[in-house]
Amino acid sequence: MSLPERTALPGMVVRKLDSADISVCVLLNRWSRLPAVRNTFRTVSRLGDGVIWYVMMAVLPLVGGYGGVVVSLHMASTALAGLTVYKLAKRLSGRERPYVQHADRVMCAMAPLDRYSFPSGHTLHAVSFTVVLCGYFPGMMWVLLPFAVLVALSRMILGLHYPSDVLAGALIGLALAMASFNLFRLSGFY
Repeated sequence: MSLPERTALPGMVVRKLDSADISVCVLLNRWSRLPAVRNTFRTVSRLGDGVIWYVMMAVLPLVGGYGGVVVSLHMASTALAGLTVYKLAKRLSGRERPYVQHADRVMCAMAPLDRYSFPSGHTLHAVSFTVVLCGYFPGMMWVLLPFAVLVALSRMILGLHYPSDVLAGALIGLALAMASFNLFRLSGFY
């Protein structure tokens, strides 16, 4: 199989995803035209850049001792796996962001951290960290789950991701978090 034949299938899949996603993307992106909504979701997205998770990883060992160190290491290892997977997936997909592909219908309400859209790294990490943290601290679910949902919504409202990017990020994040619990159990940490 020649190189053009190998790359044709991903391009075709991306085009089908694009046509299925764009109507929802446009609908959600309209909310970014309201300054209060745009500013709120920019803040949520910035927190989802890693700020909130890094602060938690730094604070947990201070307040939780050895147990906090274990949770922070669990989060860090899941983050590293997530970063590796999403960087590779973005490079392979080459899917342009909605505001690039559909500049006439989707407004970019915040500068992206990188070029490509698929999958949403913010959502991937928000879901994986939420699952990991709730595995240790189930009572935090009432705060972390709504925050993860807001991060996912922010990426679409700001014109940075399609719904399928966010869904893929959530599923990858969930899978990585669940796999990380199995690895931590095998290693004797969890």
